[in-house]
Amino acid sequence: MFHVFKKAAANAPQVEPVAAAAGQPDLRAAVHSISQQAATMGREAAEVRGQLDDAIKVSARQAQAVAALAEQLKNITAAQHDIRAVSTGSLGAVSRARQAVVDVGTEVSGIVDSLRDVAGAAQQITQIALQTRLVAFNASVEAKRAGEAGRGFGVVADAVKDLASKVEQSSKAIMSTVGQLDARIGALSREIQVRADHAEQGAVHKALAEVETGVSSINGAADRSREVCDGLNGQMSEIETEMNRSSHALDSAMTRSEAFLKVSEHLIELVAECGIETEDTPYIQDVAHAAAQISQLLEDAVRTNAISMADLFDESYRPLPNTNPAQHTTRFIELADRLFPQVQERVLGAHGKAVFCIAVDRNGYVATHNKVYCNPQRGDLAWDTANSRYRRIFNDRTGLASARNKRPFLLQTYRRDMGGGKFVLLKEAAAPIVVNGKHWGGLRLAFNF
Repeated sequence: MFHVFKKAAANAPQVEPVAAAAGQPDLRAAVHSISQQAATMGREAAEVRGQLDDAIKVSARQAQAVAALAEQLKNITAAQHDIRAVSTGSLGAVSRARQAVVDVGTEVSGIVDSLRDVAGAAQQITQIALQTRLVAFNASVEAKRAGEAGRGFGVVADAVKDLASKVEQSSKAIMSTVGQLDARIGALSREIQVRADHAEQGAVHKALAEVETGVSSINGAADRSREVCDGLNGQMSEIETEMNRSSHALDSAMTRSEAFLKVSEHLIELVAECGIETEDTPYIQDVAHAAAQISQLLEDAVRTNAISMADLFDESYRPLPNTNPAQHTTRFIELADRLFPQVQERVLGAHGKAVFCIAVDRNGYVATHNKVYCNPQRGDLAWDTANSRYRRIFNDRTGLASARNKRPFLLQTYRRDMGGGKFVLLKEAAAPIVVNGKHWGGLRLAFNF
């Protein structure tokens, strides 16, 4: 754009000085107009950049949530594979159990046959006992007829008769017990045997069939669920791809908005350097003068041995426990508390639009903020973010640029985070703080548009 202006100026026809003076526009008004337009452009650029930054943060959180959800879906799919494997194994176990029951049924059938053989043998023993009793009775009768000669034989006959009676009773008891066992084992055999026809199966096989049906249902549900998860996994992959594209697009837009913001800030600086006073000039002059004062105060402190150069340039930021936002201490905070407020409060009170005036080291560390923002934290994050801003490190784009600037002054436009989702659009003038030729940091003076 400036090349176009230069080319147009070079090609413009030369006019007499008097005529040019008569037709010359008001340069001061033009500069003021450019200043206002640059400020407006900077404000819009800062707002766009802030909104893009918010969108990038939201996109990052959403990407993390999607990634976590995708990981959970993978875990669910793996669990479903495990369920399928266990269910398949359960079906195999049920099949083996059914076969074992069938084998037991075969053995039970053999036991039933054996019991029936026992019952038959007991029945034969009973018949033999009856016949033995009859023979013993006849022998006893014959022994009585023989008189004294048959007395010994009679005793034997009576003993045989009693023994035969006991054998008969035992055989009957065996037959009774075997009969009961036969009935029970027969019932058990009927329960555990597989019936070839379509008749109703026994209780054991019913239970096994129900287990098989349940396991098959689990397998079916797991398969359907896995299909759904596979579909969701595909959709999640597509979502992740689209979110990555959106993230790249936002990053690209952020980069371009950064360039746009730098152009607006450069225009503001060019206007400030042209020698014509604008609304930014008082802030630039005051921040440069105040930065020089703080530089002198620090040099005096080093010269009088109030602090060493090593302690003044301490970068060992020690976190203060239980602080959120995080606060830190350094070896120069006591000196800062004693020296900085006299300059910071004076500059802050000199301008109605000023929001804060703070000295920061080259890493954006604020040892002592303005008194209105030097409040102890309460544990309320939104309140603490807005009102407890001392002992903190502000290493964002604007904070670091002001802290590390070594030019006579720097003008920036940015959106200040006040906590709780609240932001304020500000301009900021900064000037370097130098101690014995070594860059210590910068003085930041922020003010409203």
